[in-house]
Order: sequence, then structure tokens, then C-alpha cells
Amino acid sequence: MRPPGFWAAGADHPAARCLAPLGAAYGALVSRRMDRPGVAAGCPVVCLGNFTLGGAGKTPAALAVAALLADLGRAPAFLSRGYGGRMAGPVQVDPEQHTAAEVGDEPLLLARRAPAVVSRDRPAGAALCRSLGADAVVMDDGLQNPTLAKDLSLAVVDGPAGLGNGLPFPAGPLRAPLARQWPHVSGLIVVGDGAAGDVLAREAERRGLPVYRARLVRDGDALAGRRCLAFAGIGRPEKFFATLAEAGAEVAGTRAFPDHHPYRERDLAALAAEARRLGADLVTTEKDAVRLPPDRAAGIRVLRVRLVLDDAEALRRQLRRALGGGP
Repeated sequence: MRPPGFWAAGADHPAARCLAPLGAAYGALVSRRMDRPGVAAGCPVVCLGNFTLGGAGKTPAALAVAALLADLGRAPAFLSRGYGGRMAGPVQVDPEQHTAAEVGDEPLLLARRAPAVVSRDRPAGAALCRSLGADAVVMDDGLQNPTLAKDLSLAVVDGPAGLGNGLPFPAGPLRAPLARQWPHVSGLIVVGDGAAGDVLAREAERRGLPVYRARLVRDGDALAGRRCLAFAGIGRPEKFFATLAEAGAEVAGTRAFPDHHPYRERDLAALAAEARRLGADLVTTEKDAVRLPPDRAAGIRVLRVRLVLDDAEALRRQLRRALGGGP
């Protein structure tokens, strides 16, 4: 879905006020569910989630955490619900065989770095991770899913966007009231600079939680100086467009699609025609690229980014403690 504009317009917006009773009911249900005890996985579980619907940088954060776990001598595997895919799992993701329509786009990205499992039944998915040789599970999303016990839960927040109007869905982007979510969080990762992220960082510190500042860094500058038509179907496409401009590309036009949008021939034909009219290259994100038909992907450039922590050692120490390895 594409976030409605009123989510960023304040809690007093008429649409937000009208939907507030529904949001209160939805938030209460999710809150009660979060409080349920989960099943032990038999190995440490590190969850990368967020307070809100939509993108905050969970997948790049999951990749960064998996790299830190590998530095600590662990063999991590990723566990995902596989949002947008039709396979219920549990199944190991094979990037050479599976498509985004089958397993979702994010698991395809994760599987390029370590074993990745898609499973709507999280305990069953964790069991498959262990059978594949994993001694640590990295959950991409799942902060609000109580079925699997977590040893460490890190909430990922987009610094510029924050929590929007601070109301539960559908009145706002929150999955549950923030006060009910904090007790389930072990630390906060703030991606990018912004006043909204600073407010959350101060609240986390007040609660005695560690705050990790991070940023998305592009890999290489191959797009510098190129004229581009940028398109994306992610949580915050405007962030991608800005990153592309910062990379030195001439952004001649932009097209935003809903998050996890399944690209169809008519979408790509229209984009190709617009690119020809503008005399521009088509450019998208890695997450969008895995949703493209193979015969179309070859002519589209991809901007790759990775998450860099300002203090990776501090997070490594917290991971070591969660793994039972001391201070």
C-alpha cells in the first residue's frame, strides 16, 4: 500500500480523527498479541522490526546485524514472513529458482548473503534455519509477532520520517500504541538524520535503551552524471530519489509505486516509453529489481545501498551479551 498523506499531517487531521476509534481497536488487539509468550527457537533470535507499517530500513539493518554475528563466529540464517509472496513455507529461499511472487522481494535479497527461510509459522521457520546449520536466527520484521521468543529485538526507525502522526493503523502508521511497544524493544537503530528520529532516540535513552545511529550508503558512483528516470515501489520512494540525486545523477523524472508493487508489462512499457522521451536511463532499487521480469531487468540500472552503523562495536557488544558471550 501507499501511505496516505494524512499520516504525516498530524493527529488532528479530520481523516485521522475519523479513523481514530478503529485505530484504537486495532492497536489494542496488536498490543495484547505482542504480550503473549513465544516458543524458544533453540538458538539465539535477533529481530529487526519497526514500530510502524512501511519501510524504515529493516532489511539493510538485518544484513548489517548478520555481518556482525558472523564477525562473532556465528552462522546466522535469515527468517522472514515473505510479505508479498504466495508461499507459506517453511522453505529455504533459492535466488536462482524462486521469484518475488513466490517468496517476497526482501528474502531474495537476504538469501544472497546467508541462508534465508520464508515461513508464516515463525517457530517452524526457525527450526528449518537450525536444520540448515544456523546457530543464530535474524528475523527481518516480526517485532509484533509473538510466536517465536526473541533474545534481542531492535526497532529500526527512519530518522526523517519518524512515526508520522503517532496513531495506530488505519488512523496512522503505528502497528500498536508506542507505549505498548517499547517494553518489547532492546535497542533502537535510527537510520538517517531528522528531528523525528531525534525525539525517539531521546525517549529510548530515557528508558535506558541503547541507540545506534546509522545511514544508508550507496555502493559506488556508477550513476554519477547520468540522466535518469527513477522509479520505486518501496515504503519511502522519495528517500531513494534523494539518494540518487546525492549520488550525482541527473534525476529527470520520478515514478512512485505502492510498496512491494508487482511490476507488470504495462508498467514497464510505460516507464520505458517515458525514459525514451526524456532521453534517460531507467534506475530503481535492489528491492524493486528482484520484482522485475528477467527479460526486462537487463536494461534497468540499480542503485545499491548498505547500512553503515556509526558505532558498530557498541552493537556488537550488545549482540555478544544476547548470545551469552559476556560483556
